[in-house]
Amino acid sequence: MDSGLNLILNNVSKHTMLTPAEKDIFTQMLQSKKLKRKQHWVATGDICRHSAFVISGCLRGYTVDANGFEHVLSFAPTDWWMADMYSLITHQPGSLNIEALEETEMLLLPKTAQEELYKLVPKFEHVFRILAEKSLIAYQQRLIDNLSLPAAERYSRFCSRYPTLIYHLPQKQIASYIGVTPEFFSKMRKGM
Repeated sequence: MDSGLNLILNNVSKHTMLTPAEKDIFTQMLQSKKLKRKQHWVATGDICRHSAFVISGCLRGYTVDANGFEHVLSFAPTDWWMADMYSLITHQPGSLNIEALEETEMLLLPKTAQEELYKLVPKFEHVFRILAEKSLIAYQQRLIDNLSLPAAERYSRFCSRYPTLIYHLPQKQIASYIGVTPEFFSKMRKGM
């Protein structure tokens, strides 16, 4: 877990500098979790009680519509955070499924510990505000892109946002993320 702790501390250090004592407080609140490929961490109807930081592997957040079609909302590769934010904040059952696309190791920060962390190390309010703001901006931009851009441009933006995943993910996951069928996606890529 030491390399995982270094990774998460480096992630936090992008937003604030922590003293050794503050690092200890934070790292003692973290819980290690491993998922097998295709294992769900959160499912529709669950109450999300943690934020997850990916140490290795990749998570995907998706919903399933009334016709059984999956709609990928986001991916969390190594060094990214993920949670069902609606459920985490409201303490209500969520509508997001979060699944490991491969064997994934993550560090979980319980919501209750996060609230305590704000009191013990107020710098973390700044850190999580920045993470929430970046997430909100990304979701807003993605919504605008999906409403106004052709599929090829949405794919280009996907490649910019997730450069490490382009050749790593199954094409059907990328197709779902950009809002096209796998067949259309395959034809589109051949034409590029």
